[in-house]
Amino acid sequence: MADGGPTLFVRYAFPPNSHGYCGPGDSAGFLGYGLAGVVDPGFRQMAQAFAGAWPYLELIAGATDIEDPLDRRVVEAYWVGNRLLDGVGVTTMGNSIEDRFRFRTGPRFSNLAEGVQAGGLPHHSFHVFCIYPWTGLLGEDRPGADHALTVLDRCRIRWGRVVALHGDQAVVESRALTWTGRHLVLAEPAQENVVRAVGGVGMVPDLAVGDWVSMHWEWVCDRLDARQLTSLKHYTNVHLEMVNGGLEHSGPALALS
Repeated sequence: MADGGPTLFVRYAFPPNSHGYCGPGDSAGFLGYGLAGVVDPGFRQMAQAFAGAWPYLELIAGATDIEDPLDRRVVEAYWVGNRLLDGVGVTTMGNSIEDRFRFRTGPRFSNLAEGVQAGGLPHHSFHVFCIYPWTGLLGEDRPGADHALTVLDRCRIRWGRVVALHGDQAVVESRALTWTGRHLVLAEPAQENVVRAVGGVGMVPDLAVGDWVSMHWEWVCDRLDARQLTSLKHYTNVHLEMVNGGLEHSGPALALS
């Protein structure tokens, strides 16, 4: 499954899985599938255990007449963004979100649904900015704006440019999320250390200084070409603008104020 949809899914889904946030309990086994390039019923069962991501893959695939939710185009649409997202209508998106979250959020569902009505798309940034705050995924057991901002920043898919390589680590210049007191915005570029491999083994080979990469938590997920970089920035900004002024009830503002 080299460079196919399943590999791409592992690259993006493993980082939060390694922290125990979502997916199967055996994160090492899940990573092993990605490194071995094996697609079998066991792998698909693990992929379906991602209760956040998998329904979006099914939604995108179903709305665009693609048979396999692990088709590379579908996986890329959810994590990075591409034109498939424009094929998912508001009604289809709304029905999916209602089925998944109405019972879970109770009276807060109307606040969550504002994001769909405002044109939210089944992109990971929508899930982080517009779903997390209303479903307890910002850590209600660990209150505090600092923790909430960390989750919003680390769990979104962010982009950056490689400026140095040191063994299994990469130094990347990127823009973190920051809270102005009114808006959730991208800070000025700064360098951060991220993981690109463990023991010399990683899923994004041959990284070079100057490459643009995507990151999820502390991991490099993929090398981005110009189209992918533009898409990731675009869909992230769509949902940032939404929570910064396009909604009557902004979940990030509630969590960070």
